[in-house]
Amino acid sequence: MSEPSTERPGSSRTLELRVPEMDCPSCAGKVKNSVERLDGIDRLEPRVTSGRLVVEYDPTLTSESAIRERVQAAGYGIESAASELTVSVPDMDCPSCAAKVENALDGVEGLSKIETRPATGRVTVTGVDGTDPETITGAIESAGYEATPIADERDSMAETEAVWRSRRAVGTGIGAVFLVVGMVLEFVLPALDPALATAAGRTYELSHLLFIAAVVVAGAPILRNGYYSARNRSLDIDFLMSVGIVASVAAHHPFEGAMLAVLFSVAQLLERFSMDRARDSLRELMDLSPDTATVRREDGTEETIPADELEIGDLVVVRPGEKIPADGVVVEGTSAVDQSPITGESVPEDKTADDEVYAGTIAESGYLEVEVESEADESTIARIVRMVEDAEREQTEREQFIDRFASVYTPIVVTLAVAAALAPPLLFGASWSYWFVVGLTLLVISCPCALVISTPVSVVSGITSAARNGVLIKGGRHLEAVGESDVLAVDKTGTLTTGDLSVTDVIPLEGADEEDVLRRASAAERRSEHPIGQAIVGYAEERGLDPDDPDVSGFEALTGKGVRADIDGTTHYVGKPELFEGLADLKHVHATTDGGLTLESMGYEAESQCEREACLDVLAEVVPDLQAEGKTVVIVGTEDGPIGVVGVADRVRPEAKWAVSKLQEQGVRVVMLTGDNQGTARAIANQVEIDEYHAELLPDEKLELIRKLENEHGDGRVAMVGDGINDAPALATATVGIAMGAAGTDTALETADVALMGDDLTRLPYLYALSGKANGVIRQNIWSSLAVKAVLAAGAPFGIVTVIHAVVIGDMGMSLGVTGNAMRLAGVEPETPETLEADE
Repeated sequence: MSEPSTERPGSSRTLELRVPEMDCPSCAGKVKNSVERLDGIDRLEPRVTSGRLVVEYDPTLTSESAIRERVQAAGYGIESAASELTVSVPDMDCPSCAAKVENALDGVEGLSKIETRPATGRVTVTGVDGTDPETITGAIESAGYEATPIADERDSMAETEAVWRSRRAVGTGIGAVFLVVGMVLEFVLPALDPALATAAGRTYELSHLLFIAAVVVAGAPILRNGYYSARNRSLDIDFLMSVGIVASVAAHHPFEGAMLAVLFSVAQLLERFSMDRARDSLRELMDLSPDTATVRREDGTEETIPADELEIGDLVVVRPGEKIPADGVVVEGTSAVDQSPITGESVPEDKTADDEVYAGTIAESGYLEVEVESEADESTIARIVRMVEDAEREQTEREQFIDRFASVYTPIVVTLAVAAALAPPLLFGASWSYWFVVGLTLLVISCPCALVISTPVSVVSGITSAARNGVLIKGGRHLEAVGESDVLAVDKTGTLTTGDLSVTDVIPLEGADEEDVLRRASAAERRSEHPIGQAIVGYAEERGLDPDDPDVSGFEALTGKGVRADIDGTTHYVGKPELFEGLADLKHVHATTDGGLTLESMGYEAESQCEREACLDVLAEVVPDLQAEGKTVVIVGTEDGPIGVVGVADRVRPEAKWAVSKLQEQGVRVVMLTGDNQGTARAIANQVEIDEYHAELLPDEKLELIRKLENEHGDGRVAMVGDGINDAPALATATVGIAMGAAGTDTALETADVALMGDDLTRLPYLYALSGKANGVIRQNIWSSLAVKAVLAAGAPFGIVTVIHAVVIGDMGMSLGVTGNAMRLAGVEPETPETLEADE
């Protein structure tokens, strides 16, 4: 039984539940409808992508247990926060390490899911209710790895010990010295002077002792890991190398054993160094948010506290050059804010009172006071980091294929290695020494480390690079799919256009001037809630017109047509042309020479040259001309007739035409979809130079059109970009749904496959360029790994390939190669019109 609530009436509490089976919009709708039946629910936010439900509720009206019951009543189970534990395992930096950890955790009861992520050195286990975290870490440590439960996201990616100053690096260096000295005694000196052959014979035992010493010093970590591999029944490279080293020494081949121990140890150190570089990109994201915040208390005093202790409603002080510690709204002050960590936009944006700001962004030039609107772990940057991390948990189709391939490839090559070492000597009396080395070489070749890591390291590099440039990609399969789609469906409103209506033309008639037309139109529309009316009022205010002049009374909204109001005692009408019936019979219509934009400036006859009938024709031409340009026409007039025409339009984004042209240069077929009329669609399409467009589409018709576009292509790869809310069905149907302007928009951030954090269309060509390059890098890594393994395996029986080649080229070389190749994705930078002009 829950304890009586001690909360004060009207207070609010936030509850986050893990609902893993809520993985589609339909599921989210069922859960939302069920929970909404409770009293005191202030806000419900189903997050389909991460399987979480965030509920803000009044604890005096409902309880946490009641919310849980309603979720379960909808047919969905809840995992408590304790049911998932994430552990930092920094030394787990390759697939074989991950396999050992998984095998060790398989023996722990009560675990339903185990996820190992070597690229970030983390393990996440699900279903740990009633299981002590020490049991989890103990199981991981039994596999030979240090493990620490993660309490803070920053701790999960904390800096590790410098690779080249580690104990293993020192041991490897000493082992290398022993190896080199032994090689000099056994091979170099006799080759320099035949007279030293006798001396070489006397130093034979010494050189072997040095080789064995190299095995002991440099190979100890390998043998230790091999022991844990055997203990956890893991056929990985540590086990195979350990077998090779021990067998070499036992078979009186200490030189091969020492060479294997030193070179493989160097390979693992280099692999760790490369992996640390890969992890740095995610660590940089985590370091964006500041550690501390300066809070102004009610008594005016200031206090510096940890940023993760900020509460909603706190007032934080941000001085020039400081990072904003939390998402919030500016209460006081003005500053240019560098929002590149969130939106990727390099140009700072001016922020003043009532503007939204995000954690991790930098106040460059002014002082700000910000009211906190989200806790540290729910800030936009925190969610970006969490989603980038989650993206690694989802395997791409290529990764799944490589895992299946590796599970077959490794046992086959190990079997061939054993057969090569035993069959020729036993069946044909061949040299045991020669074929032992052949078998040892195949044993080294058998572990496909570089092959297995080739895709995930590329995915992590690509996704973190994109996040730093304001593009959030939810998983490796979406990164791959964008580059494989050659059709991009683009929504018009809010995507190609700003989504904000603005006045483009004011054309005065009947002897009025431009200011008079605008004054009367804005006065009549001031009480209207229609977006067109608000655009006219906003434009009038920008022009400095007095909002209290003239006097307005008798306001009435004429549904679907416009508005009517008495202005200075005269009835005025503002609305569609259809509102003014009998347009051809209007009297005294003529052009004016007053005002900025006149009929004369548009190419029509001026008042002095205009007869009554001709002027009627002029007005009849103005309206269609404006409509042909994609503008909404508003007539302003009285019962005697119109006094002016106002053109209103949704402005095309400045970068839209450039972005479309770049996409087309990349071979992408761009198709515009809109619910707007044909005239507006045609005008916008012409402005941005899109040849194919579809207008007057309802949401379900957009969805059907996406399916039609997919059917036109055998591979069905069609991406769509929209505002993330109005186009939800079509975005969900497309192969990849791309949401515009997701910064600060929870719905878009949670539901889109790809989210462009700023309203910046230049990120679309960048996204396609990054995806295309990532797919190329992944293919290069996979095929080069397979090719090198095949060549080495083919050359081993003929003595062309030795243990040295297998380690240096097949293991160390390829692991470094695929990692370094993947790091090239970090160098893909967005191209903008400004940089193009600079280049020219």
